[in-house]
Amino acid sequence: MAGAGIDYSGVFQALPGMVALLTPRLVFVDANEDYLSNSGRSREQLVGRYLFDVFPDRPDDPAATGMRNLEASLRRVVESGERDAMALQRYDVEFLDRPGVWHERYWSPVNAPVLDEDGTVVLLVHRVEEVTELIRARGGPGTGDRTPVMQAELYTRARELQEVNDRLRRAHAREREVAVALQDAMLPSPHQVGPHHAAVRYRPATSALNVCGDWYDLVALTGDRMAVAVGDVVGHGLSAACVMGQLRSALSAASRASSGPARALEVLGLYARSVDGAESTTAVTAWIDWEAHTITYSSAGHLPPALLHGDDGRVDFLDRATDPPLGARPEHVARPEATTDFAAGDTLVLYTDGLVERRVEDIDVGLGRLAAALTHHREAEPEALAAALLSELAPPGGATDDTALVILPL
Repeated sequence: MAGAGIDYSGVFQALPGMVALLTPRLVFVDANEDYLSNSGRSREQLVGRYLFDVFPDRPDDPAATGMRNLEASLRRVVESGERDAMALQRYDVEFLDRPGVWHERYWSPVNAPVLDEDGTVVLLVHRVEEVTELIRARGGPGTGDRTPVMQAELYTRARELQEVNDRLRRAHAREREVAVALQDAMLPSPHQVGPHHAAVRYRPATSALNVCGDWYDLVALTGDRMAVAVGDVVGHGLSAACVMGQLRSALSAASRASSGPARALEVLGLYARSVDGAESTTAVTAWIDWEAHTITYSSAGHLPPALLHGDDGRVDFLDRATDPPLGARPEHVARPEATTDFAAGDTLVLYTDGLVERRVEDIDVGLGRLAAALTHHREAEPEALAAALLSELAPPGGATDDTALVILPL
């Protein structure tokens, strides 16, 4: 201790059980004394080295799955930012002083993230209980052979549980593939809307469970006008993709038949009441009139569109017509709308929360990042601007939510 401070290095070394710190690329940063002694490695043999270069799977055992299972768990933590507890693992370790000779070992691992102020995973805490002696124990007086049998049964059940977990992960991965394919089929490809071209992007989340609730749409209206919208369905996977498709189609039809964006969202809200899973969906729609040089917009609980001014790079967030998400009110209430002017050379940007939101961070911080990126790249063409935003604003550990993005030069 130093004054009222805490010696976190001392705390780390005193932690019970084996604990190691890894980078998101699975390189050792440090390990406590229990980890070193139980793994049979020195700190110099660990720090700075890739985890699976130090502890590979046993090459003469085709059934060995410890390395694969541990890597999958650590990758899940990096992608999701959530803790992952693993089933009991057999993961043999090679004796350093006897190359080619392996020690049968059993481990109970838990992996947890360390997040920075942006919610980005910067370290992984890899904690392990070494349970080899428990699994191989012969038992105390009077127990005969029952304890080894029970421990063998325990290990068998653990392997069965691991196999179930593997099947579930494969099922989630398959669901993700189908959901992304469905999303691609339902979202419009980049195209001209009248004389105007918008850059559009849909980026699925890296996690199999967090994908396919976001959409975008562009609708040609009478005269030199266009309706642009983005939305975000609560929920993930195939069910969210199906709800997304219904709501996107409904808003597209309502925009063609309504007097303005607020009325279009009112119609969408009434329709959403009949769609299971549509509750609390957020959406924003903006109607651009190139003859009047105006943008009229309305938001159902969604993040505000950004208007990038071409003359000075200033960014305004269009937030004067925000109302609760779809289905949030028990009775129908007219939604607000607001109008703002634009100048030739300005750019309108609509997006979903995957672009700006981070865990344990105020949303204004993310909006500030977006504004700064727009100003910095204000000279870029729409396609280049879309690529720059996705590249610069993406979390280092991978997106944990999907993202829809529309960039429309005015």
